[in-house]
Amino acid sequence: MNGLTLAYIGDAYYELIIRNHLIAKGITKVNELHNEAIKYTSSNAQALVINYLISNNLLKESEISAYKKGRNHSSSGRKNVDAKTYVDATGFESLIGALYLNQDERLKVIIELSINYIEGEESHE
Repeated sequence: MNGLTLAYIGDAYYELIIRNHLIAKGITKVNELHNEAIKYTSSNAQALVINYLISNNLLKESEISAYKKGRNHSSSGRKNVDAKTYVDATGFESLIGALYLNQDERLKVIIELSINYIEGEESHE
């Protein structure tokens, strides 16, 4: 499967997990849910997460390959995000998609690391 297809399913799965996470935290107002979800699911957030995972050697070689597959097939970006951020975020989504489709037990670990990282960053603001 190509990287963009992996990113497509990875984006949907990650978004669903984040929405469930926020509801489990007791957030029930739709506008607040949306605003909180963006902190985890925006291109900027996903790029920060993947760079954190890579720089801290938290990914296996196969996971880095899945990331690169999405990153290398990404387009030049969106108008509100620079190209590097966009391709990193697409690579992150590709990693999530590959783990999801392979029913890999590391999916839960990577998502937990991602959530913990974003929440840790948020507490430092």
